[in-house]
Amino acid sequence: MEAGQERCPGPSYRDIVLRDIGGVPPQMLESEYEFRGDEPIGFDRYTSEEFLKSEFERVWSRTWQWACREEHIPNEGDFHVYDIGDRSILIVRSADMKIRAFNNFCLHRGTQLKPSNTTGNANRFTCPFHGWAWSTSGKLATIPCRWDFPHVKDEDFELPEIQVDTWGGFVFVNFDPHAQSLHEYLGVMTRHFTGTWDLSKRYIEIHVRKRLPANWKAAMEAFLEAYHVFKTHSEALRATGDANAQYDVFGEHVSRFMHTSGSQSPHIAAQQTEQEILNFMIGRKFSGGVNIPQVPEGQTARDVYSAFVQKELKEKYGHDFSDFKVSETIDSIEYFVFPNGFFFPGAHKPMVYRFLPHPTNPDECTFDLLFLRFPADGQAPPPPAQPYDIDVHESYTSAPGIDQGLGYVYDQDTDNMAAQTRGFKGSMRTSQVSGNYQEIRARHLHQTVDAYLARP
Repeated sequence: MEAGQERCPGPSYRDIVLRDIGGVPPQMLESEYEFRGDEPIGFDRYTSEEFLKSEFERVWSRTWQWACREEHIPNEGDFHVYDIGDRSILIVRSADMKIRAFNNFCLHRGTQLKPSNTTGNANRFTCPFHGWAWSTSGKLATIPCRWDFPHVKDEDFELPEIQVDTWGGFVFVNFDPHAQSLHEYLGVMTRHFTGTWDLSKRYIEIHVRKRLPANWKAAMEAFLEAYHVFKTHSEALRATGDANAQYDVFGEHVSRFMHTSGSQSPHIAAQQTEQEILNFMIGRKFSGGVNIPQVPEGQTARDVYSAFVQKELKEKYGHDFSDFKVSETIDSIEYFVFPNGFFFPGAHKPMVYRFLPHPTNPDECTFDLLFLRFPADGQAPPPPAQPYDIDVHESYTSAPGIDQGLGYVYDQDTDNMAAQTRGFKGSMRTSQVSGNYQEIRARHLHQTVDAYLARP
């Protein structure tokens, strides 16, 4: 067998979902994988300040990255500030209702115009130092003591614009004026995320922001594979497909994994009945007081659990989920868009992740965790939730509104990161080895970083 073609024995993800009542969305039946080598990945890529500096200069300055949601800036004059490294962008809804992105620094003496990570409304952007001001379209509006600046021409002092575009309700920015369009960059995302997967129809229910003791790539890698479930989330193995997950790489910027809920891990030797799997799933989610349905003849635990979840979600959110298939209701379906965005289209797992590197410390990053929900049928969506910050040693379960069981899972994911960071520096080895299939997305991440670093 050729390198990279080995797969976990037993039913694959595709085999399992093809048994689901109601069928499978066509985009989930697509598959795209190729062996990408098995060379070691050096630890210095995570620990070197020079490498981080190169990433800011040659990766983050050239890639599309989501900065906010359109719901953050719905009205004229609404703005949001997005920072990456030393750069700061002022994203604004101008008077013509067009979304624009400006360099967030005064053209007088360089002072930052609006504070980092802020959202608000203004009819002008006024420098807090000397009072120079610009309109929401970036035109120079005011210079105090204008008589002292006869050499300043208005047309030469418009705020520099940065490429901006939208997709799925997200506002993306790119510092490279010659970059390919966002639509081209996103590739299959624009084709896959339609219908029930259209993220523009959702709103931010929860937004948790946490500082992590890890390099931004290492932190992301914890979410790029299901290989770790066997050890990190072992309590879930009775009803989670992990080693038989499907991994896809769609071109330069997009990758995906899909793994099941409601089918047991290939690591579990004893075969459970469908009823036992369902009992475990519902019993784990609810401590008591819930009547667990029976699995009818010819159906699976997945079929029944999906209907159970759809009913629960409708009661909680007022939205009818009956047009979602079993797989898109309960499975973990995760798309990654380089350099740092994760998008889940599912009903029960509606998350979005973003990882931002620390400006100077390669051992730290910030993790944004969002839950995107459908508004109640016939109702306007509520305002987006504001970010809730938790520090490195605080639990996700402390964040308001987050499911306690899921918060515990995120604690498990991030608790390993400090130990891994120590290993990058203290190990007698200088590199790591990765699986050919289950960790293909992490290798793809590094190869894409290298491709951008190599470009002139």
